[in-house]
Amino acid sequence: MNTEEHALAMIERVRSKPLRFRDERVTMAHGAGGKATQALVEGLLAPAFGMTELADAGAVENLALTTDSFVVKPIRFPGGSIGELAVNGTVNDLAVSGAQPLALTLSLVLEEGLGADELRAEVEAIARAAAAADVHVVAGDTKVVERGRCDSMYICTTGLGRFDPRAQLSPAALRPGDHILVSGAIGEHGTAIMLARGEFELAAEIQSDTQPLWPAVDALLEAAGASLRCIRDATRGGVASVLNELARASGVAIVVREAAVPVHPAVAGACEILGIDPMYVANEGRLVAFVAPEAADDALAALRAVPGCEGAVEIGEVKTEPPGLVLVETAFGGRRVMDMLVGDPLPRIC
Repeated sequence: MNTEEHALAMIERVRSKPLRFRDERVTMAHGAGGKATQALVEGLLAPAFGMTELADAGAVENLALTTDSFVVKPIRFPGGSIGELAVNGTVNDLAVSGAQPLALTLSLVLEEGLGADELRAEVEAIARAAAAADVHVVAGDTKVVERGRCDSMYICTTGLGRFDPRAQLSPAALRPGDHILVSGAIGEHGTAIMLARGEFELAAEIQSDTQPLWPAVDALLEAAGASLRCIRDATRGGVASVLNELARASGVAIVVREAAVPVHPAVAGACEILGIDPMYVANEGRLVAFVAPEAADDALAALRAVPGCEGAVEIGEVKTEPPGLVLVETAFGGRRVMDMLVGDPLPRIC
């Protein structure tokens, strides 16, 4: 066994061990979408509630149910706002589970002193986003907390959808040879939020990619049908976290071609200055799809025909070895392991 094979075998052994929640206190890292989040979910929450398969939405007969919370700061940013984000984030969790979104419930946690104009603007943003996603807000709740107890407002949502009969999506369906598609340039949402916070002396024309994904999922299902293996939206932890979660859940290897991953030059530049890999930066309108090789070309063409997904590309392939790991083929011809995000190097972005 050569040095590379030995190193990969050691990583595989460590990654194959069940995750446990061992921390004495909750930290910001537990909400960052990386290893700490995974340990919290798989080591505490899922066992407590008897969850054997983790997904963006749960099944209740032929209906899909999902819930989410949004605590972004600032609440308005280039390309969107917390209200639009709350709608799109929720309907997208339904969409990538293979369910057409139908309805939402909405809970607003408002900070004392929030300006009425700001509140009105977010309510209008929610209404516009719901109309664009073709869903209805059917119920809700409002709470007000003392000044300083939240960042202007937090939004909690529950989404209801109906599973599409064409969809047979599961991480267990991944097979060696499957192609990996991404629906557009990555890292734009998280980078837009980071710059909008004003904590870095950087300026760039970067807007959030937030948008509803059901039209893209619908197009993929129509083009690929049962050959569409699995879909995920690359939110917290970015594309890297999605690929790692699926590789670990399915027991396959995933190989990504670094040069094929679409990154806007402004995003790449900002991330390079900040020392951040765009693969770990959050998106709110990008999906990652796994498609059988015979349907990959048709799926990619269908995806590119959807408004907002014109930049869709193929970025990699599912392999057999090393199981449970994600490898990146670098522009220099080498390979490196792309692991889960460790710690919380990014500001809160969703």
